[in-house]
Amino acid sequence: MPYIVTQSCCSDASCVYACPVNCIHPTPDEPDFLTADMLYVDPKACVDCGACATACPVDAIVSAKKLTDEQKPFIEINADFYRQTRPRPLLAKPVPAAEIRTERQPMRVAIVGSGPSAMYAADELLTQPDVSVTVFDRLPVPYGLARHGVAPDHDKTRRVSELFDIISAQDGFGSYLNVEVGAHVSHDELLDHFHAVIYAVGASADRKLGIPGEGLSGNISATDFVAWYNGHPDHVDRIFDLSQQRAVIVGNGNVALDVARILTSDPDALAATDIAPYALRALRESKIEEVVILGRRGPLESAFTVPEFVGLLGADVDIAIEGELPEVSEGLPYQVEQKLRLLHRVAARPFGERKRIVFRYLASPTEILGTDRVAGIEVSRNELVTDADGRTRAVATGAAERLDAGLVLTSVGYRGVPLPGLPFDAATNVIPNLDGRVLERIEGAVLPGTYVTGWIKRGPTGFIGTNKSCAQQTVQQLADDYNAGRLPEPAGSATEFDHLIRRRQPAVRTAGATKRRSPVRRLLTRS
Repeated sequence: MPYIVTQSCCSDASCVYACPVNCIHPTPDEPDFLTADMLYVDPKACVDCGACATACPVDAIVSAKKLTDEQKPFIEINADFYRQTRPRPLLAKPVPAAEIRTERQPMRVAIVGSGPSAMYAADELLTQPDVSVTVFDRLPVPYGLARHGVAPDHDKTRRVSELFDIISAQDGFGSYLNVEVGAHVSHDELLDHFHAVIYAVGASADRKLGIPGEGLSGNISATDFVAWYNGHPDHVDRIFDLSQQRAVIVGNGNVALDVARILTSDPDALAATDIAPYALRALRESKIEEVVILGRRGPLESAFTVPEFVGLLGADVDIAIEGELPEVSEGLPYQVEQKLRLLHRVAARPFGERKRIVFRYLASPTEILGTDRVAGIEVSRNELVTDADGRTRAVATGAAERLDAGLVLTSVGYRGVPLPGLPFDAATNVIPNLDGRVLERIEGAVLPGTYVTGWIKRGPTGFIGTNKSCAQQTVQQLADDYNAGRLPEPAGSATEFDHLIRRRQPAVRTAGATKRRSPVRRLLTRS
């Protein structure tokens, strides 16, 4: 029996290059690689060798013989991808690492942030001889959303942090944790002590709804709620009212599904995960019986990914789909078709006496109701209208209804925030850049020695692994600038910088390095 991909792709592509028969697609040389929810194994071409499972850094590929009941839908999902004939181009060679020529002195690079985009950038840089990387994070623990943004019951997705542990154990890697750039040390001071600075700070703020009542107690960001149950230091003292029977989540992306699943999960099952102990205690006392997920548009525009929804199917909870679902028809994009098939499958299931998650499409919040705290939400019914240019948008019909709720969580996207000493594009909420090189202003000149990667570079799009190709592009620009002599030598030494940090922030936490090498890079350099 073949091997099966069972979760969203980390975009590392190790499995693609390891496969001896080119049966894992889309590959990096196919146009849908970066936009795919996941990769797919062709069951007819797979020779059951297991090379892909060995190469995968996050254990996303499993033998069909070892699938759990919750993972079995992925057998059909993988096979369906190949029901329509698709071209099989010759597999491209792995993208070569950027080449940094260090005839002068060892190159020093500062990376601000320690999440996936930062760690992938560090890994790219550390493939080079005589290059050192120093990572900064304002928190006392590293890895950003990989640690504090992934649901505690998604243990396989969380394993990407094990890959980051290996990256941080490479020779030349160091870190300063509990240090905030802009407070303890400035951008100019970083440039005084490093050849270059890469900002990988993500998009740390949430988008707002912009409706009345948004400031009421009990209306919170789903991101903050996720950080709370994951033990984020900024949220350990938060208290959420879980005493009412219904909660409403605005938005239907992966974060929304994560939160809905955690709110309706059996606390005894969560006890075996890495959920924060205080959150587990609160969820044991929770009175929530129903979570309503609002989607502004229709089922075909669902924002969640196929693997995320499959994960919801295995939960001990009833799932309801309100309204009629479109029929599955030819011509739909593959991922849209798969989502629709799964929604139809859920809609046909009988209900039990369990907690319930309700998907309500064509619904937009117009007001958060309550006086001193949330008592409900007013929801407008929408219809889909196709513009002359072919774009489909949701338009209010004029009909509205009230949903009683004690908790309203918003999950409508992220946005970047300005950083001290750097330009910022308020329209797109990113640092203006050209392929990772920071610009003085939009369409301005390049800011020497300053780079970006991840969400602060491109906006909040893609998955954890999308940051790998993003980091490769940025590091290539940095390497080109260094090799061309456009990056001056730092005025201060590494020792002087260490003294500066310890004087400014006595509570700094540091990490050194040992001589271990990333398995990802080991594989790619062998290919």
